[in-house]
Amino acid sequence: MGGRTALNIHATGASRTGTVHSGWPSEDDDAACATAHGWARTYCHHGEILQGVFVVGAALRRGLVSLPCRLYHTEATAELRSDGVWQVDPAWKTKSAEAARLTLSALGLHGFGALLRIESTVPVSRGFGSSTSDVTAVVHAVASAAHRHLSDGEVARLAVRAEVASDALMFDRPVLFAQREAVIIEDFCADLLDLHVLGFSTPRADDRVDTLRFPPARYDAWEIESFRAMRGLLRRGLVRRDARAVGAVATASARANQRHLPVHRFAELEALVADVGAVGLQVAHTGDIAGLLFDLRDERLTARLCDAEPALRELGFTDTWHFRSGETGRWTTPDAAATGRRHQR
Repeated sequence: MGGRTALNIHATGASRTGTVHSGWPSEDDDAACATAHGWARTYCHHGEILQGVFVVGAALRRGLVSLPCRLYHTEATAELRSDGVWQVDPAWKTKSAEAARLTLSALGLHGFGALLRIESTVPVSRGFGSSTSDVTAVVHAVASAAHRHLSDGEVARLAVRAEVASDALMFDRPVLFAQREAVIIEDFCADLLDLHVLGFSTPRADDRVDTLRFPPARYDAWEIESFRAMRGLLRRGLVRRDARAVGAVATASARANQRHLPVHRFAELEALVADVGAVGLQVAHTGDIAGLLFDLRDERLTARLCDAEPALRELGFTDTWHFRSGETGRWTTPDAAATGRRHQR
């Protein structure tokens, strides 16, 4: 086979990203080296609960905690080719193609090509993590075609190499993730609380934000110290299942982001949190989406939501949607329907 790795696999398995279908024809070794198929699904996120710069030993590291969201997803299909042929559909998904090449190299499948098909419902350049959703799904699809397992950390490293900066979609729990270094700054060792999120679009001077072209925020010493406090409060909130603590962290992080990518009418939105009984306000730190956070255990949740949507409309935020965060298996159950329902007004 000209030095290429020969595989003889026929299997169906599961990855952390989604149910995986993979198989190699088993008639003979030549056929087994020809093609193999894999599939995976990855859900999106809804901006961040926390993003900033954090003290790690004697160093400073940029990090973020993503807010999981099942409104949208990416499905990737990979057909590995021992003849080295490459094709990506759609062709503009260049980061996904790079992720597939990096994955094949990491798996030792040198000289192989791939036919990739990527189908995504994730809006681009909004703060939903469209690029990372694509890349993560592709990495798992390629690995599944080879019937190989990659750890969350391995997927993260491949995603950052393909994207330069990546969200934390490959992890099924809240982590403080260094998005440009592919390392976990802190694993909170707790599930995210069940929050009801009333999401909405926020007008920007430029509707679409390119994460790589948008310069990384430069924080002063006071802001960096404040991120230390936010991190500690988030840790306690997750462990104690305190929705108000988690919401307070999201609001404080959104406030810190105002100097770098301002949200329209932020002061009024922050006041609205208290007016409608939400626990916090979160934003996409490089995007144009935001959300009011509500404790799903609140007995007055329905009434609060009925007050909140008209109040948002009065402020000019007319494009809204709902979803729940903190669901078990939020990245890993591809057959489950997305829980959010989208409203266009």
